[in-house]
Amino acid sequence: MSRLADLRFRATTTFQRHVANPLLRRLPLQTVLETTGRTSGLPRRTPVGGRRVGDSFWLVSEFGERSQYVRNIRVNPRVQVRIRGRWHTGTAHLLPDDDAVARLRALPRLNSTAVRVLGTDLLTVRVDLAD
Repeated sequence: MSRLADLRFRATTTFQRHVANPLLRRLPLQTVLETTGRTSGLPRRTPVGGRRVGDSFWLVSEFGERSQYVRNIRVNPRVQVRIRGRWHTGTAHLLPDDDAVARLRALPRLNSTAVRVLGTDLLTVRVDLAD
């Protein structure tokens, strides 16, 4: 990873961790992905942007394998997603062969723009919803 990409990663994740995420996850209509911490075993809630299509929820991780929730999914793919205020259980799948840039075109525009601008290693995630 280039020095500029590493700086962008650190600045973005610090802002998200300490400012944006604590505020956004409290908003009742914000979409939130809940994973299980790979070391702690505790629930970890991350605001995300994405879209439900049928029985699946699609999102794109801006930092791919470096994202904490992606690392948690690798260990335990059982997740919950809060969509429009309602929790759904599901199984997350990391899709490195999916065209993440093309996928972003089908997802909500504001979040997709931020992911494209800030992201350094895009990775598509599909959550197959059980309910």
